[in-house]
Amino acid sequence: MKPLIIAIDGPVGSGKSTLARRVAELMCYVYIDTGAMYRAVALKALRHQVHLGDSSALEAIARNTRIDLRVQDGTQRVFLDGEDVTTAIRTPEVSQASSKVAIVPGVRHMLVAEQRRAGEQGGVVMEGRDIGSVVFPDAGLKIFLTASPEIRAERRWREHQQKGDSIDLARTLEEIHERDRRDRERSASPLVRAADAVIVDSTAMEPEEVARLVVMLARGQTVGRAK
Repeated sequence: MKPLIIAIDGPVGSGKSTLARRVAELMCYVYIDTGAMYRAVALKALRHQVHLGDSSALEAIARNTRIDLRVQDGTQRVFLDGEDVTTAIRTPEVSQASSKVAIVPGVRHMLVAEQRRAGEQGGVVMEGRDIGSVVFPDAGLKIFLTASPEIRAERRWREHQQKGDSIDLARTLEEIHERDRRDRERSASPLVRAADAVIVDSTAMEPEEVARLVVMLARGQTVGRAK
């Protein structure tokens, strides 16, 4: 039986990456961070001083960029044209730029094709904002992970604090609201919950609780398919 494709969608700061990595680990699946792909394109655009409102230029960058996701020593590393940019794509500047890059239809078209190729054999946990609705509408299990804006802002703020980045919590909350608005209103693959996705609100849950819940749901789906 073909292993599941597990699609995890949700707004910024909801904990999608943490959840996807842990679920993949618990199920011995491959974790695919689609957001890292958009971040890599955004980083290249910033380095080349491309205006983030120039859709044609951004599409050209995406077309001429190679992005590889590799697991090394149990950790996923992101390579941009052969360079390890795992840390470089996690800055606040790249984070903001990636949300602008992600609304460009031509960029999304190319990266969605790559994501489908990466996950078509199953046995993957893929997270993003349109995985269950666009990339894999037939995924065996779809999760829509959410949390309150305040909790999401605090999580994002703590992440940057741990990295030594000096950012303001109030400003982070403003950015969360702005990212939510852009994600919902973009013309290409807006953030929506797939009709058959399970909503998981992580506001009052620990990461391990959320991961165990999703694994339970996944195993239930696997048993159901086997009958």
